[in-house]
Amino acid sequence: MLTENIKILIAGIGGASLGTEICKTLKLAGGYEVFGCDISSTAFGLYCAGFSKTFRVSLDDYVSGGLTVCRESGVRFLIPGGEQPMVLLGAAVQFFKDAGICLVANTAEVVELCSNKAATFKRLSECGVQIPKTLTVESIEDVNHVGLPCIIKPAIGTGGSVSVFFATTIDEAMIYAEYIRRNNGLPIAQEYLDVEEGEFTIGVLSLPDGRVVSSIALRRCLESKLSVAYRGRGGIISSGYSQGHIGDYQELCRQAECIAKAIDSRGPINIQGRVRNGILFPFEINPRFSA
Repeated sequence: MLTENIKILIAGIGGASLGTEICKTLKLAGGYEVFGCDISSTAFGLYCAGFSKTFRVSLDDYVSGGLTVCRESGVRFLIPGGEQPMVLLGAAVQFFKDAGICLVANTAEVVELCSNKAATFKRLSECGVQIPKTLTVESIEDVNHVGLPCIIKPAIGTGGSVSVFFATTIDEAMIYAEYIRRNNGLPIAQEYLDVEEGEFTIGVLSLPDGRVVSSIALRRCLESKLSVAYRGRGGIISSGYSQGHIGDYQELCRQAECIAKAIDSRGPINIQGRVRNGILFPFEINPRFSA
């Protein structure tokens, strides 16, 4: 007896995006019929053969538009394919639930927490998780406390390492912080960790009751230009494109799972971090699947 494929809608399917990578994964796994939608008429995924059908939705009416697509396609599960869809759809979990559609995402509380890096790392520190020194930049003393070299970045919205700077002097750090502030951002300084023991992207999936289902680790390969946003003066910043090797990193996965429990994750999270003396130090946590 044939079993009907599970119908899934991925919202956000631009080129080289999380959404298109999720589509690849579902097609490889089998048993799914995948639909996609995006706000852009030139989004790569709209013309990708992996989708059964694709739709364009309006940003001004994103949630209602997503619901209409779900109903037209008989979709019961909706997956955000990027940070912006995650925020927009995450605020409407009950709206979709009332319509019989499950939003495959983390809780609104976790999304809100992870949307502010200053708050995220404060929570992690309170939970006993080892983290890079991280402070909001309000004065030179804040940078001095973190130490040099350091990373200066916005507390909100640094997907793909956008506006992430490597500072080797106090003057540089304060200039970068002022640049972020003038662009209506809140700058934070974060201790720079070298890559000697590796940089990792680890995906952790938890059930709605908090139980961890599984985790998977990729060791970043930082030789190619695509994987690097900045290299120089003794520092390297990875880009939003994760190239590397998936391997048996059980101890690092265990540590990542502890981080997921510490923030009460109830869905997918993506932890990026570097390793020092065998300990995973997270520098970025995104409450979504990892591409």
